[in-house]
Amino acid sequence: MKYIKNHPKEEGCVFCNAQAQEDNAENLIAFRGEYAFVILNLYPYTNGHLMVVPFQHAATLEELEPAARAEMMELTAQCMSILRKIYNPQAFNMGANIGAAAGAGVPGHIHMHIVPRWGGDTNFMTVLGETRVLPESLADSYKHISDGFLSKNS
Repeated sequence: MKYIKNHPKEEGCVFCNAQAQEDNAENLIAFRGEYAFVILNLYPYTNGHLMVVPFQHAATLEELEPAARAEMMELTAQCMSILRKIYNPQAFNMGANIGAAAGAGVPGHIHMHIVPRWGGDTNFMTVLGETRVLPESLADSYKHISDGFLSKNS
C-alpha cells in the first residue's frame, strides 16, 4: 500500500508526462526509439512487465503513422528477446487494450503490453487476495532491462 500511496494519480496523460522526463529508474523508461519508447509498468502483473508506447498521443493503432506502428512491433520483439535473456520466461502475454470498454487503463494513448509468464505464476494470492507477489523490486527490474537494451543496441 505504501508503494501505491506514494504514486498518486497524475494530471494529464501518464505516457506523455513520462516521455517529457529524463530517462531513469523514477520514470521507468528503459529505452527510447525514434517513434516509440519502452517503459516498465508501474503496477506490473509479473516481473519484467513492459509496455511499448508511441511518442504520438493516439488512441488507436489506425491513428498512428505507419513508422510508429512498425517500430512498436520491432520494440515488442526486442523486449521479448531481452526478457528471455534476463528472466527466462516460459511464455508471454502481449497485446493492447484499445478503449475503455476493452479495459484500457490509459484509453487515450495506445500501448502494447509484454508480460513474461511462468507456469504457476498465478496463485492463490492473485486469485483470492487480489495481490501480486513479485520476487524482484521494480528498481532492480528497471536496471536489468535498461542494461539489456544498452547491450543489445551498442
